[in-house]
Amino acid sequence: MDLKVLSVPQFHGVQLPPSRLIVRRTKCNPLVCDLRVSSGPFRETFPVLCTRWKNIRAQCNDSEQSIHQSSVSRSDNVRLPELAFDRLQLTDEEYCGIQTRGFGHFVARGAVLDEEYWTAAWLRAEAHYESLPYMRHVDSFKRKYAEQEFYALKKRCSLRDGNSLKCFCLVSVKKEDKNVKRTVLKSVVGTLDLSIRQFLPGETFPEELKKPNTFLASHGAYGAHRYAYIANVCVSKFARRQGIASNMLHLASDLATATGMKQLFVHVNFGNNPAQELYRKFGFEMVEAASSPSANDLRLLMSMQL
Repeated sequence: MDLKVLSVPQFHGVQLPPSRLIVRRTKCNPLVCDLRVSSGPFRETFPVLCTRWKNIRAQCNDSEQSIHQSSVSRSDNVRLPELAFDRLQLTDEEYCGIQTRGFGHFVARGAVLDEEYWTAAWLRAEAHYESLPYMRHVDSFKRKYAEQEFYALKKRCSLRDGNSLKCFCLVSVKKEDKNVKRTVLKSVVGTLDLSIRQFLPGETFPEELKKPNTFLASHGAYGAHRYAYIANVCVSKFARRQGIASNMLHLASDLATATGMKQLFVHVNFGNNPAQELYRKFGFEMVEAASSPSANDLRLLMSMQL
């Protein structure tokens, strides 16, 4: 049913001009609201769980009854953990036992705190929408992307996911400074994922489009066909050209070698020449047999021996 909105939600200070507020009832939730914005060239839908709502009072067009939706952050079963965005960066002693790589004013290491995972997810959202700075409501899209990536990242790093046997989230942070107390959010400047995978039956290269099936290879027949894979390499635009990406790659290759891997793969977009050059300098070579860009996959596969 169409509703007349008397006060509208705010997304991080961005006032949205909704054209319709859809209210529906489900078995789990007696009242669920979706905001649909249809003005302009885009048509967007923002479910309640994607953002925070102020109090909304709506009037039904087909009846005179009023519906009052109280302030909601997210549904009870989909909730971010209690993130302390003013949490200070841990000291070097508190990260004792974690493999690190120091360079310049930064240190590359594995993520530990939820706030570090969240900041890594936010950096990926920033990178994803970097070419669309003038997109309407881009901040709300970034937050939704970051929330989804946060949950997916925590899942990948906590248990076996698909053909990934183990996943590491690496971050680069500013080095500890006794005279400066930095929050976690202001410390993390880069991130990447390193996963230890095994080929699926019929796979010759990582993420081949043509696969006979999607079930996992058995540990017996395919247990030896394992490899390391890098993904989601991104650096804050305010910290680039300082060797952050290359040093995270060094740490990733060290971790892959320590887990017994012999080969490291990475996909790169066909038109991303700076990334291709970075990987070539690091030692990656193009896998020609798996790098024929098509309408379905405009990516190139690169690999290096460890």
